[in-house]
Amino acid sequence: MRFMMLMIPKGYEKAEPGTVPDVAAVEAMMKYNAELQEAGVLISLEGLHPLSMGARVSFSGGTPSVTDGPHVETKEVLGGFWMINVASKEEAVEWAKRCPASDNEVIELRQVQEFEDFPEDVQEAAAEFKAMQS
Repeated sequence: MRFMMLMIPKGYEKAEPGTVPDVAAVEAMMKYNAELQEAGVLISLEGLHPLSMGARVSFSGGTPSVTDGPHVETKEVLGGFWMINVASKEEAVEWAKRCPASDNEVIELRQVQEFEDFPEDVQEAAAEFKAMQS
């Protein structure tokens, strides 16, 4: 079972361009990342730049509209993610609990929808999906 662990740092929605975590936080996180890798559950991980450096594309009435960050109405933003492959949701939760997150951080766990999870008619409609995956 693949799970995405989404890091949601409170306050990151207001972070200035170029904001990065401090060295101690990075060192602790790298130790945790190494544990995930050594256990064989880590598929990938990435940190994300602040919202102030991003953009949103909305589709009101089918017409794309681009808004550069930051986005005032946003209350939570992603700071990064891990993609892990584990045997169960409970195992994913156990890995998330081991993260050296600070008081202002939350990890949301979301199971990846596997192709085989969909009914046959949906699989037929998305027949080329498997070829698109890396």
